[in-house]
Amino acid sequence: MKSQRALLALAITAGLVALAGCSKSTEEAVGPAAPAKSAEEFVAEVNTTLHEMTPEITSAAWLGATYINKDSQRVESAANERWLAKNNEFIAAAKTYSTEGLDASTARAIHLLKTSSSMPAPRDPAKLKELTEIASRMGATYGAGKWCVGDDCKDIGQVSEILADTENSSYDQMRAAWEGWHTIAQPMRQDYVRFVELTNEGAREMGFANTGDVWRAGYDMSADEFRAEADRLWGQVQPLYEQLQCYTRTKLEQKYGEQGSIDGMIPAHLTGNLWQQDWGNLWPLLQPYEGVGSLDVSDALKKQREQILAELVSKAGGMRNLTAAQQMELERQADVEIATRMTRLAESFYTGLGMPALPETFWTDSMLVQPRDRDVVCHASAWQMNTDASEVRMKMCIKPTEEELFTIYHELGHIYYYLAYKDQAPVFQTGAHDGFHEAIGDTIELSMTPEYLASIGLVDKPAVSEQAVINGQMRMALAKVAFLPFGLMIDQWRWGVFDGSITPEKYNQAWWELKAKYQGVAPAGGVRGEEFFDAGAKYHVPGNTPYTRYFLSHILQFQFYKALCDASGHEGPLYTCNFAENPEAGKRFWAMMQRGASQPWQQTLKELTGGEQMDASAVLEYFQPLQSWLQEQNQGQTCGWEAAKG
Repeated sequence: MKSQRALLALAITAGLVALAGCSKSTEEAVGPAAPAKSAEEFVAEVNTTLHEMTPEITSAAWLGATYINKDSQRVESAANERWLAKNNEFIAAAKTYSTEGLDASTARAIHLLKTSSSMPAPRDPAKLKELTEIASRMGATYGAGKWCVGDDCKDIGQVSEILADTENSSYDQMRAAWEGWHTIAQPMRQDYVRFVELTNEGAREMGFANTGDVWRAGYDMSADEFRAEADRLWGQVQPLYEQLQCYTRTKLEQKYGEQGSIDGMIPAHLTGNLWQQDWGNLWPLLQPYEGVGSLDVSDALKKQREQILAELVSKAGGMRNLTAAQQMELERQADVEIATRMTRLAESFYTGLGMPALPETFWTDSMLVQPRDRDVVCHASAWQMNTDASEVRMKMCIKPTEEELFTIYHELGHIYYYLAYKDQAPVFQTGAHDGFHEAIGDTIELSMTPEYLASIGLVDKPAVSEQAVINGQMRMALAKVAFLPFGLMIDQWRWGVFDGSITPEKYNQAWWELKAKYQGVAPAGGVRGEEFFDAGAKYHVPGNTPYTRYFLSHILQFQFYKALCDASGHEGPLYTCNFAENPEAGKRFWAMMQRGASQPWQQTLKELTGGEQMDASAVLEYFQPLQSWLQEQNQGQTCGWEAAKG
């Protein structure tokens, strides 16, 4: 799944924010010390420190992700430890300030310091060091993870290719690949148990019950209010998801017989995705009307890559004149060129809205293709290397596919958010809330209609028909609607882990219970025992990235999209809107992005959409044609996996 790894205000690298300060015995005896300086002076000191330390911290994190070895882990861990030690002082000091009577900007900064912690660390220096080492070790274990059968080892990209080829990979091949990748998480299990203990200790020292409460407190509402808000939003979209799950399960049963479902649920290895979060690779099976409206973006991109390679080979005198090493080098050049072209396409959408071109350092310093000489974390991410955003980067192992192209548009959404709020004080250089950050690029994706894709030469001129509409909506739903319950359940699991309702002895059991509850997905072969740590096979768990942001982004992006379509003067069904090249839409979007976290998200949302509440009604409006079609297709089926069990 798409991800951000960047400076998110107080979480310079991977959300490393903590609390420490005076010793526990002193604070218990006399309470927090009175502030030694004014709130304004304190916030100024925080901003100066963020400005000065960010390049070192982000560079160390970059090395840790793009040069995985024991040296880079040591450098990253040490840099994180230095940052945490300094930030400990800041958050402990923030507790001594009341926001009453302060100007709005200073009060906002103090509030963010108190609540924006995704990895609260204990005060004990030895435990702080232990926590940073565990975090670095888990990240490296994930990044270097491979599924090996004898001497044949496959990385995440190669495993994903087996699952993605739903037409040619057999049931058993996909199951073996899925199970094989999940073995990479088993060594992390004990580290994660200790990680939870240490962060919970840090959370309690901050005055929170546990780490999950810290995460939920960062949404300008109480932790309990936020949990209820997430449930409310899921309730809005759940009926649409259940119709899609029912249709998909039926098609899998038609293809695989009894192996196509498990008690009304979808086998985890059959969705074309390691985590069942994106079902786009099931398109050949789920396509409503075969061949209606050519939308094979992947085929067009692969042909472009083949043409680039053919031209390089021709310039070199033909394949017969090349050594094996020379052929590999030309292959790599072709990979780099198509990755760059795809990224330039994404950039052109943003600049077409009136946003600035990416700085030259983006092109010289980003990692766009997988290196051949070292292990890296291929998981796509966007990076702000310093607080003036003069250095921004993307880390990704781009392949010429539709999914990867959309991921690039998404990651550049983060980059352009960095560029938009770069003039804010460093403490405000993050999204209005973390779901905003994820929604920027996805809003752009919604505008990548068949008409837009045709305008950039990736598909034929789209046919205009009801069948073409349903095909287009299905393709979008396989990415957007299929994701919704997954986006919610990861943190449902972690909130339970943090508050103790999910104990280490039931990590895996609870994981699959939640996947069943929300996604209607089950593992083949029956119960996955506690010798496994299947949650850790998803990057964001060992990487400690809160995940509800992605669920929220899938709600917000449709709200943003509707507001921008209205601003652009769009008329007609919402799903037909393409605001590319529209200056008014670009102006409205950029203005919202420039706010960063300088004010409560409700106010920022209202400035763009007119309302202060997140609302999934735009999701339902967008997919109304598909939902009606799915209901027709599912007539006679027992939809809802609990009902299907009976």
